[in-house]
Amino acid sequence: MTSATDTVRRYFDAFGAGDTEAMLDCLTPDVAHHVNEGRVREGKALFAEFCAHMSRCYRERLTDMVIFEAAGGTRAAAEYTVNGTYLATDDGLPEARNQSYRLPAGSFFTLEDGRISRVVTYYNLADWIAQVS
Repeated sequence: MTSATDTVRRYFDAFGAGDTEAMLDCLTPDVAHHVNEGRVREGKALFAEFCAHMSRCYRERLTDMVIFEAAGGTRAAAEYTVNGTYLATDDGLPEARNQSYRLPAGSFFTLEDGRISRVVTYYNLADWIAQVS
């Protein structure tokens, strides 16, 4: 059986490679995706739509990654720095003009049978808005 750390690392490696299909392979079919300041999306199809939207509006590289795993392997967390460029205006947010941003972020995971069943992502939206405004 794959450890939670291995699964989360594979998920983030796929993110870094821009490989949505490989990210989806890390998820359960009914994954619950809790995005910062947004509604919960359930299922791989909505997760894939979110990834397509993010790829259109943002280019991001994650650095300083640290992954933590709870005893039992059913929960994990990651802390990292998001280094990004705001490519296309996202609804309700400031106008995009290829602004750069850098902010700390974190993700929390629940795992079932070696796959991610819940992803919660957090970053400080006010900090991001200040950087791109």
